[in-house]
This record gives sequence, C-alpha cells and structure tokens, in this order.
Amino acid sequence: MLLISCPHCGERAQVEFTYERTLDSVVTLAMPPEDAMRALYERANPRGLDDELWRHSYGCRQWLLIRRNRTTHAIESVKAR
Repeated sequence: MLLISCPHCGERAQVEFTYERTLDSVVTLAMPPEDAMRALYERANPRGLDDELWRHSYGCRQWLLIRRNRTTHAIESVKAR
C-alpha cells in the first residue's frame, strides 16, 4: 500500500486518494484542437518519473500534483494544486 503525504492532512493511505491522469494529458480551453487531440490520444507512457494529478477524495478533497516513479511507485514529491 502506498502512503501519500498530503500537504494539508499529512501522511495517509492510498485508498483515500483518486488517481486522475498524467499531467501532460490535461487539456485547456485555450489549446488548439490539434494540440488537444495530441495530448489526449498520443501521450507517452514513460517508465520512471512522471507528474500525475491526484485528488484526496476521502480527506481534504484537494487536487494534488504527485511526482511518482511509475516503475517502483516511489513518490518523489507531493504539491498542492
């Protein structure tokens, strides 16, 4: 089980959090359609460190930016969004 250190609540079990997506797949309204399509459907699936968007669903309900190793699941940093 992963332990995630929420900046608002402290260290909590992973079951309290919901994974949303990798940060490179977030599409903004200002993006041109070609860039939005590329971000949604042509993403890389890297091994190693990646930035991810998570939500502390059963805690403070805040969005978090988590830098996590996708191979070992080791969490390098957690920031409030």
